[in-house]
Amino acid sequence: MRILHIVHQYPPDKIGGAELYTQAISRALARRGHAVAVFYRRDAPGRGLQYRTEDGVGVYAVWDRQAGPTRRFLYTFRNPWIHQALIRAWDEFHPDVVHIQHLMGLPVSLANRILERPVPLTVTLHDYWWLCPNAQLLTNDSGEVCEGPRSGNCARCMLARAGFPGLRPAIPLLAGLAAWRNRLLRGVLDGARVLIAPTEFVRCWYAAHGVPEEKIVVLAPGLEGFALPSQPPRPAGGAVRFAYIGGLSWQKGVHVLVEAFSRLQGEAELWVAGDESFDPAYVSRLKALATPNVRFLGRLDRRGVWHTLTQVDVVVVPSLWYETFSFLISEAFAAGLPVLASRLGALADRVRDGVDGLLLPPGDVAAWRAAMQRLLDDPDLLPRLRAGVRPPMTMEEHVDRLEALYAQIVDRTPSSW
Repeated sequence: MRILHIVHQYPPDKIGGAELYTQAISRALARRGHAVAVFYRRDAPGRGLQYRTEDGVGVYAVWDRQAGPTRRFLYTFRNPWIHQALIRAWDEFHPDVVHIQHLMGLPVSLANRILERPVPLTVTLHDYWWLCPNAQLLTNDSGEVCEGPRSGNCARCMLARAGFPGLRPAIPLLAGLAAWRNRLLRGVLDGARVLIAPTEFVRCWYAAHGVPEEKIVVLAPGLEGFALPSQPPRPAGGAVRFAYIGGLSWQKGVHVLVEAFSRLQGEAELWVAGDESFDPAYVSRLKALATPNVRFLGRLDRRGVWHTLTQVDVVVVPSLWYETFSFLISEAFAAGLPVLASRLGALADRVRDGVDGLLLPPGDVAAWRAAMQRLLDDPDLLPRLRAGVRPPMTMEEHVDRLEALYAQIVDRTPSSW
């Protein structure tokens, strides 16, 4: 097959979950003998289209000036340069199937052009961007979890993000613009052959907001190349080590964790790893809350993540917003570690309460403290949870299923329309 992935960003220009996932599956599919290409938008002065090859994958990078949040939003409606660049890439590559990983900062006309052709379209719902311009269902004005678009809330969120929260006369105009955006993107979802959700929660959320449920399949991302360093297991007894690895920002709930940990009774350590430069004020708040047995490790590379997982006992994911998957949970399970996670969004799909971890009320400091105290007070609980951990899906297993899905939809595509 000839497979074209379309994504909003791509390494080395940008590195994130969807970007690394796209790179990993593209390389895996190429190793299996498929012709694979990636089309993405990068930020650079001027305009251009550049082609390169990486590990057997053809990569088309298109750019049309530097694009901040406002320009990225407006590109959804129209960008003739990026549109024409896709046509050039299409005419060179001639795909059998197109897989949109993300369309942020790319014009909807790209997808519409694909839907005009007899080539099946697949879309992965990596986040909530298709119905939420913020992508995270987290409001800019109040910092609260949002249930989805309704009665001008997107307009208020847009004003807050732009730094004009009090400009209320603009709400009707922006509400109309947000509604127009969502209608355009909804047309892409309606026209796609298959929509892939990483978890059951994401599938249910999109279905509850009117996306055709029969099109959505749940396919969890695989974990690529996990190989734990050769090291003996941690001995029983001694301090119980809890680890948080991820973003250091309010919505991740790290402050809840640090505050809960500060009053534990017994031997325990908390290791916190993440980029401290992203939100220095928040990190300063965390360090002010921290007791001497809290260690801040800074940002870790992949090797550092795996090395850390061999030295701790429990992984914690105290998010306050609707995560769609959480690769940290997969990494923890690969290391044989139980997970304490918020009973919120997709996290409740990933952790089996009382089996391979504990699910706790998001933001409830007392509940988080009580759960961690249980692990200190009950010496049998941690081994029991560790025994319940199952290894996550590997990248190869994931690509097996993705490859079968592509074959199925290509076989159902008419040769001409």
